[in-house]
Amino acid sequence: MIKTAIVGASGYTGLELVKLISNHPEASLEAVTSNSYQGKSFTDIFPSMRGFESLICTSFDAKALSGKVDVVFLALPHKVSMAFAPELIDQGIKVIDLSADFRFDDAKAYEAVYQPHTALNLLEESVYGLCELNREQIRNARIIGNPGCYPTSILMPLVPLLKEKLIFPQGLISDSKSGVSGAGRSLSLTTHFCEVNESFGPYKVGNHRHTPEINEVLTKAAGETVSLTFVPHLVPVIRGMVSTIYAQICEGVDEKQIRNALNKWYKNEPFIRILPPDKFPNMSHIKGTNCCDIGFYLEAESGRLILVSAIDNLLKGAAGQAVQNMNIMFSIDEKAGLDWVQTPL
Repeated sequence: MIKTAIVGASGYTGLELVKLISNHPEASLEAVTSNSYQGKSFTDIFPSMRGFESLICTSFDAKALSGKVDVVFLALPHKVSMAFAPELIDQGIKVIDLSADFRFDDAKAYEAVYQPHTALNLLEESVYGLCELNREQIRNARIIGNPGCYPTSILMPLVPLLKEKLIFPQGLISDSKSGVSGAGRSLSLTTHFCEVNESFGPYKVGNHRHTPEINEVLTKAAGETVSLTFVPHLVPVIRGMVSTIYAQICEGVDEKQIRNALNKWYKNEPFIRILPPDKFPNMSHIKGTNCCDIGFYLEAESGRLILVSAIDNLLKGAAGQAVQNMNIMFSIDEKAGLDWVQTPL
């Protein structure tokens, strides 16, 4: 049995992690921490968990977790995890970080959009936890940088096509839409019900912090510099994410080659679903799953490829992928605790 703890369990991602671990056949939840709710029962924060989980939220103490847990999920804000992770690694505890603090290869790219990094040695060691593409590195990692939700939805369809040289690295565009839970549980005017309900619009156009994370991975896949245009939108739903991505195909490439490439990369992946022709992803079809649905259409005259992907931003975009990373790290069935649908249609 893998013994786990969740640091920062009082957010939406923390709640999803608690649900997943509580139902995991080969993992147990030994501790949950929350500075905001220290001393309170987890069910006081999330009454929906009554009868399923009765842990008391404690403050973070790496030494107290030593010998008690095998892995810790850091469900903390960006710029906070880098202070916690070194203490856990020093205690021999593996770390899966759901913030951006350990997602980058290039410290300067991280620091340009966040802050100076205080754990550069661990940043250099960390593995980007995009499970289907970095599985072998994940197996032997001590620390994982769990990918962001937008990056996951964009990278899954694009990376295989760039590696196969089927699309041009230049001129890539992603028009992405996210449910409000992606903004987290903290109070904010922009996510206030009256601001979001019956409304729709872009935000952080040209300066979203996920952009350099996406570009770093795409650049590595293409073998040359990639600068994707990323336009995120907030939609008045709780959870779910759809990215519509535009790319130009290389000369001589046809629809069959695109489909064959995606099927070749993902045919044995239980959580990646390549949809048949004329079928496209929908938020309601992936809600409550760890799946990423991918569909596409090729405009023959223009040579423009339209890729559409959908994920649950709280699962494949956060907690689900984190548990999938754990399964890989501990060499158990990758589907364990994830091969079910949490919420009905």
